[in-house]
Amino acid sequence: MRTCLITGTTHGIGTITAKAVAERGLRVVMACRDVKRAARVRDEIVETTGNRDIHVIECDLSSLQSVRAAAQTFLAGHEELHLLINNGGMMTAQPERSADGLELMFATNHLGPFLLTRLLLDRIRSSAPARIVNVASRAHYRAKLNLDDLHTLETFAPMQTYSRSKLGNVLFTLMLARRLADQQITVNCLHPGVVGTNIVPTNRLWLRLGGRIAKPFMLSEVRGADTSIYLALSEEVAGVTGCYFDEHQAVKAPSELARNQGEQERLWEVSSELCGLPVT
Repeated sequence: MRTCLITGTTHGIGTITAKAVAERGLRVVMACRDVKRAARVRDEIVETTGNRDIHVIECDLSSLQSVRAAAQTFLAGHEELHLLINNGGMMTAQPERSADGLELMFATNHLGPFLLTRLLLDRIRSSAPARIVNVASRAHYRAKLNLDDLHTLETFAPMQTYSRSKLGNVLFTLMLARRLADQQITVNCLHPGVVGTNIVPTNRLWLRLGGRIAKPFMLSEVRGADTSIYLALSEEVAGVTGCYFDEHQAVKAPSELARNQGEQERLWEVSSELCGLPVT
């Protein structure tokens, strides 16, 4: 049976994507920080799809130790991995550090998925043909990246910091796609659209008010999952790799900075060092 690992399935597009994958008959492993809520989602997916091969493992993407433990748990329990969907992410309105002392959004949105993917890569290689799907954002277009100053909280600005983490997703996608180009593994990323999910923090009045005003104009969570599901399951993209897709399942050029191979390589090196991984 084909196996999928997906992060962040307790809410929004992650839940909907996991259900769609389950409906196609794949074994689904949901890697989530809140395992109790994930278990409830698992039960809902089993009930609605009839697919009982749905599993939950604990994974806090903001913690390198938790990501390592999750990868070990998966590898011990599953011999193949055909589809990895790095869906989990977060946004915060105030400066915070991760358990490892890193800026929280960059740790959760980029370093966690980077480490998880690297730790599972040999299993993905042995399972090829396989796919890796990274949920990014068009916010990356406005981002700049200072690799010498990734984790300062002194100049923290919520959208700027979030955008930088999403730029990390795109840089990582394009770099990994180049590295895996001849190995029957596709690597793509996407912008799901402006979706009315719980990712927008509510611990600031202006964000709560802005979210309420904007929500009627946002995509539904079902609609927001369309591109993730398309990249995960559609035969139309079976051989497509190294691309950035928009919410209409169309290929778009990522930012000029994201396309810079030198920046891709430098982020790979810095991320590897932060995660305690070899650069090669």
